[in-house]
Amino acid sequence: MDKVAFALPSPVRSIATDDPEEILSFAADAADNGGAALATLVEIRGGAARALGSHVAVSSDGRYCGYVSGGCVEAAVAAEAMAAIVEGRDRMVKYGDGSPFFDIVLPCGGGITVAIHVLQGGSAIRSTIESLWQRRTAALRYSPDRRRLEIGAVAARSGWHCREFITLYRPRTRIVISGNNLEAQAVAVVAEVSGYDVVLQGPTARAIKGVIDEATAVVLLHHDLDAEDVVLSTALQSPAFYIGALGSTRTHKLREERLHSMGWSTADIDRIKAPIGFFGPTRDAHSLALSVLADVAAARLAVHG
Repeated sequence: MDKVAFALPSPVRSIATDDPEEILSFAADAADNGGAALATLVEIRGGAARALGSHVAVSSDGRYCGYVSGGCVEAAVAAEAMAAIVEGRDRMVKYGDGSPFFDIVLPCGGGITVAIHVLQGGSAIRSTIESLWQRRTAALRYSPDRRRLEIGAVAARSGWHCREFITLYRPRTRIVISGNNLEAQAVAVVAEVSGYDVVLQGPTARAIKGVIDEATAVVLLHHDLDAEDVVLSTALQSPAFYIGALGSTRTHKLREERLHSMGWSTADIDRIKAPIGFFGPTRDAHSLALSVLADVAAARLAVHG
């Protein structure tokens, strides 16, 4: 590590979060108020706790947030980032397997490379945050050669494209919960704690038209097939990545017959996960909530990575 690091403040975690919006907001604010660096996970050797494109944002005063590992190297990354800020130069740092830092070992036994970019301002980052607020997928393009971070074209996933690293950002998962019962309330509570954007409403499509997008899951928790008709029809016409409905296997067969009679195709009906949930059957609202949210999370990973 550069000698300049010994004169710097000790790194202090400011916020315990791995939410991209929160990390980018921290970075932009710090860049506009004294200086900051954005550290990005750009290479994984073997196993790793985080995905490519994960960030640690570091302020010049030593505060940092975000993760590029399970928590074992973040303070070291922050120290490197503060040194980079003082120097005014970007740097690439390896940890774990293949790293010169023998005292920093990743528990998974693998190795990672982190690109540390000294921010020259927060405009590109703020534009990215604005896109996410508007529920649009966005990307940042980092060029080590030019030491530039700019708005980039959206790619399939985060990674190297020629000599530039593209970090992909998708909108926060939204979950539309249709139902007016204990189960719906329980799912809403767990979803909010999980950081999802929650829309809880009764059996009407009026409030959700225009709300459902590609980052939205629709959860129907009705004990009466008649009550779900309007919202289910709206969901089937939408780009929602997940549609789940409460009810037994027998109930779902009745639902399928009902939907076929209404003109829905087999392909449309096959989008519905029923019985809903990752595991089951469940006999209480809290277990159902955990099962539903696990199912939604698994579906989001399968579709968007």
